[in-house]
Amino acid sequence: MRYSLILLAATLLAQTPAPAPAKPEPPKFGLPAAPVVKEHTLAAGLKYKSTTGFMALKNDAGDHEANLFFVAYTAGSEPKQKRPVTFCFNGGPGAGSVWLHLGAIGPKRVPMRDDGTMPPPPYIVADNPDSWLDRSDLVFIDPVGTGYSRAKSPDTAKKFYSLNGDIASVGNFIRQWLTENDRWGSPLFVAGESYGTTRAAGLTNHLADKGINLNGVFLISTILNFQTARFARGNDLPYALFLPTYTAIAHYHKKLPPDLQSSLEKAVAESRKYAAGEYQTVLYKGDSLGADERKKAVAQLARLTGLNPQFIERSDLRIEIMRFCKELLREKGLTVGRLDGRLTGAGEGNASAETPEFDPALTAIRGPYTAAMNQYARETLGFETDLEYYSLGSLSSQWDFEVTTGPFRQGFADTSTALRSAMAKNPYMKVFVASGYYDLATPFEAAYYTVNHMDLDPRLRANIHFAEYESGHMMYIHVPSLKKLKKDADSFYTASRP
Repeated sequence: MRYSLILLAATLLAQTPAPAPAKPEPPKFGLPAAPVVKEHTLAAGLKYKSTTGFMALKNDAGDHEANLFFVAYTAGSEPKQKRPVTFCFNGGPGAGSVWLHLGAIGPKRVPMRDDGTMPPPPYIVADNPDSWLDRSDLVFIDPVGTGYSRAKSPDTAKKFYSLNGDIASVGNFIRQWLTENDRWGSPLFVAGESYGTTRAAGLTNHLADKGINLNGVFLISTILNFQTARFARGNDLPYALFLPTYTAIAHYHKKLPPDLQSSLEKAVAESRKYAAGEYQTVLYKGDSLGADERKKAVAQLARLTGLNPQFIERSDLRIEIMRFCKELLREKGLTVGRLDGRLTGAGEGNASAETPEFDPALTAIRGPYTAAMNQYARETLGFETDLEYYSLGSLSSQWDFEVTTGPFRQGFADTSTALRSAMAKNPYMKVFVASGYYDLATPFEAAYYTVNHMDLDPRLRANIHFAEYESGHMMYIHVPSLKKLKKDADSFYTASRP
């Protein structure tokens, strides 16, 4: 009997599921520990110091609201008050600074294939011979909700997930960093990419009103006025501004007629001329456009985009980004990238789909950069955390893009007015606008259009410098464009310093 009871107990015990392991507690929010400081030397001989950690952001009442993650690199033999400092960040909203950090500007970078396509995993970090660290100290900032940066609570985060709240928080970081590091006397620059250019343009005026005047601002893959990219019924502006980029991408994939295929510059010039002239009239007329005018417009758009005339007709002469990405190489079963129209992907097998399943340019870079940043932070910078690194999360659905203009609420972000105001207040500040020919996220023609509609004093126009690259949104994944960007940045630093 005793044996039977023991056997029964053992059987029941074996059938009882093991308790689930306790979930690890999320890291508690609190004042950050001191940053980690490390010494490094590049293969080329440049010695530098990295400082990695969090900066606590507090409101005017002294309440601790957020921790901003940053990596600062300092180098050079100049006295620190004479050496420039460049504050760098990406966009999204929702992107960490890893892209500029490990793609173009920092002392290390993630090697992609030379044409920007994804290498096989695992991914590595290598010396960046085209880093800007030889010209300027660099501070990479992850705004709240990106990278390792976090707000105290979801309710507190809402304060930072807006055009003005985001600009104010990054501005506070810059002011505090200058104070803590005794760098108020240094030449100052900001460098933003994508939505980071929206932030950077807003920061120029925000900082000026705080007594912080910049020597220069780098706008990489620029979008300042979001009306230029809002495809909506009644807003025909983007259809014209995106057309030259469609032409450039069609040229890359050899979809243009022979006379345009002979030269990228010639093809883009013809497209820009049509977009700024006759195409504007076509769009303006809408349903009142005559049959002959419509037929002529369809033929010209087919010539400049490589798209089927029937598709253009069905699209009412208005070609939206994602439909272009799906349609251009449909006969090959490929879609082209939104971030970089050079890159292609197969996607789903549904031949009738109107839009791509995914952006092949985004998938090519997301994995390598995210993995590399996590490894680099721990292995090289000596920084460890259990937090997830948000390399390219999406805060757009939570973001308040609206701004107030007089008594009205404007439904789209626009910081070009802030940039104009900052240039008027500080006529010594220079602006560098870098654009990729194959970028459908922030097309180059929209950058020109925005600058041309800033109502800028003509005497200040010489302070704005433009450059184009035969690459996409992250132009630096294309090695020749990375080297050109470095060369252009060197010239800009020289021109912007006293």
